[in-house]
Amino acid sequence: MRLDELVHYLAFLFTTAAYPPEEQGGIYHSHPDSIDQPVRRIGLALEPWPGLPDWLVENRIDTLWLHRPWHLDPAVLPENTTVLAHHLPFDEHFTIGYNRSMAEAVGLPWTVAEGPEPIGYKQAPGLPPRPIGMLGRSPQLDLESWRNQIIDLFGGYEEAYPGRQSAPDRIAVVGAMTDALIREASDRGAGLYITGQYRKGAQRAVDATGLTVIAIGHRRSEEWGLRKLADLLRAQGLICWVA
Repeated sequence: MRLDELVHYLAFLFTTAAYPPEEQGGIYHSHPDSIDQPVRRIGLALEPWPGLPDWLVENRIDTLWLHRPWHLDPAVLPENTTVLAHHLPFDEHFTIGYNRSMAEAVGLPWTVAEGPEPIGYKQAPGLPPRPIGMLGRSPQLDLESWRNQIIDLFGGYEEAYPGRQSAPDRIAVVGAMTDALIREASDRGAGLYITGQYRKGAQRAVDATGLTVIAIGHRRSEEWGLRKLADLLRAQGLICWVA
């Protein structure tokens, strides 16, 4: 795969056209003649760290993808290293929110023709609204079983707040936690609310509705998404390393 093909594939994967230009991501650092060069070994990381240059050299990585590239110093990179970066599109497509990978992970039904019910939206001026969460029927598990499933999927969780339903059969998976979203999820039949960070500002709504809430943790969900992205890139024939 050439670099330009990889850039187009990621733009398709993240539906970057739905975002304003400053949030679309893409090539963050490259040399002028690199766009038609082959990508052989790609490294994925959430953000740069002091050992990054050595890691790139040791694994002979020619292309680096970062979720948060802002503290990267290109001067420390091996010569001819290309850097790609996507922030918000990755968050919305590979962490907690409205996305196929997450729906499949937690057992929400999903088809190409009809995805899960959306809940909550973001919208940039002049662009279509983007759902930030989804609802649907799920395996009817009690809280302890859900906690175990979350641990298996994500390696742990930050908080599990028990609600009134002993075994909810409808869940909401939402990339935010507000009073309004909690109440909407409850009004639409959800008994379990899965999110990234537990927000105390929504506690009154949690108490009033009796929703069970499991907060996975933002970074833990990012690490899960990074592994999912690596799986898709490997399916495209790339040799992929995850930091």
